[in-house]
Amino acid sequence: MLDGAEGHEDFVITCPEDCGNAPKKELLKKLLIAFAGMDADFMNENFTNDIRLDDVGNQTVHGKDQVIETLHRNKQGKTAELHIHHLITHGSSGAANGILVLDSRESLAFCNVYRFSSGKAAKIKEITSYVISLPD
Repeated sequence: MLDGAEGHEDFVITCPEDCGNAPKKELLKKLLIAFAGMDADFMNENFTNDIRLDDVGNQTVHGKDQVIETLHRNKQGKTAELHIHHLITHGSSGAANGILVLDSRESLAFCNVYRFSSGKAAKIKEITSYVISLPD
């Protein structure tokens, strides 16, 4: 069950209340919101220069600019709702899943697995992304 609902200037966000109780969970939550709102500045600040995105079943791209461009190109429409179901982190790994609802009312289920860079101010070094379109 989703406990916390937040407003965003352009879309509604729901997320379990415990999603922000650790720095890496908070980073993943903010990253999902940045992707949903296509906040390239946030992604640019929180990706390593050599980030790798494996968009499973589609393509793998390397480098900050190429990853941001690919994420922007793959997002087919404006976000109406972002429902984050789980955020999990442990050491240098993390995962998130949920549903993204576009303004066209298309719903996309996602599960992303992340690898963080080392160090206290960890950034995203790798993303493996699974996305499927849900039937109406």
